[in-house]
Amino acid sequence: MSFSRFMGLSLTALKSNLTTLQKPFKLNFAVTYWCNSRCLTCNIWQMKPKNELSIEEIRAFAEKNNYFKWVELTGGEPFLRNDIVEIAKAFAKSMKSLYVLTMPTNSLLNHDVLLNRIEGIAKLGIPRFVITLSLDGYRELHDKIRGVPGNFDKVMAMASSLHELESKYKGFSFFFGYTMSVYNAGQLAKTMQEVKSILPWVDANRFHVNVAQVSDFYYANSGSNFAVDARAASSEIEYLLSLRKPTLDAAQIVEQAFLKKLVLFLNTGKRPMPTRNLELSLFLDSFGDVYPSIMWNEKLGNIRESGYSLDGILGSERAKQIREKVKKGEEPNAWTSCDAYQALVSNIGHLL
Repeated sequence: MSFSRFMGLSLTALKSNLTTLQKPFKLNFAVTYWCNSRCLTCNIWQMKPKNELSIEEIRAFAEKNNYFKWVELTGGEPFLRNDIVEIAKAFAKSMKSLYVLTMPTNSLLNHDVLLNRIEGIAKLGIPRFVITLSLDGYRELHDKIRGVPGNFDKVMAMASSLHELESKYKGFSFFFGYTMSVYNAGQLAKTMQEVKSILPWVDANRFHVNVAQVSDFYYANSGSNFAVDARAASSEIEYLLSLRKPTLDAAQIVEQAFLKKLVLFLNTGKRPMPTRNLELSLFLDSFGDVYPSIMWNEKLGNIRESGYSLDGILGSERAKQIREKVKKGEEPNAWTSCDAYQALVSNIGHLL
């Protein structure tokens, strides 16, 4: 099963190198906007969402749009949903070609509860299941940025537990997700050193880096000023790249290319390549609204109004207008892993 699904995703990625896809292969889905962090770079935690999609609605969506091969369940804090295992199960059951499921967590939920939910998803047998543990600094700095005392230690405890799960479930892995901003400028090396002092088996390949973004409708942080110094940030990423070990793992190859392009983005201020939003991927929020990406505030429709099918939304005049904008290079000037990874595998030349 794992090999056939891997080949399915690989062939779709290869096809996307040669032609325009009729349906996206990756779904970015914010299952909730509830969040127990208090991040300085994001205002999602200030939302008090109501009437988010129910598990029954999510099951209906998964059944009617079962062609996705890659699903990211995000938030908010996705594991705050008590039915998160059932949500993952809905996609695993309906999407017979699903190869990759990725999820972030801030590790703030009760340790045993969070671990049980992660293991519950691991038991579903999705070929690749990846958890990203949010980590934005060494102990004092991370807790300050995230706004919750003791958060760093909870991340370390969860990392230790997930390391044990890696030997138990084939295809399961985890990484640290480090978001660069003005608040942690120049602190990546110190953060990595502190983590390694606690967890000696951690190496540079465990660290994924993003740059803090501004989004008026997703992060709700429009007008914020936490931009990193481009030259300093690119130097930190180059430092990380110098420490990374060569590997034949496909995910690590894509990550390596992403980081190199992130350096280019920081140095030029321009998106390094088209992300082909809506063609390769789309964003679904917890209320059922559909967007080209988390960075593009162009609502295309709502699945509650379309019988939970994307067909009418993707075939709408509005979607056609968005695709024309993409062809003209009018996508948002951003470089985030939510959009970049699938863009990279759909343009193999950029992986080399």
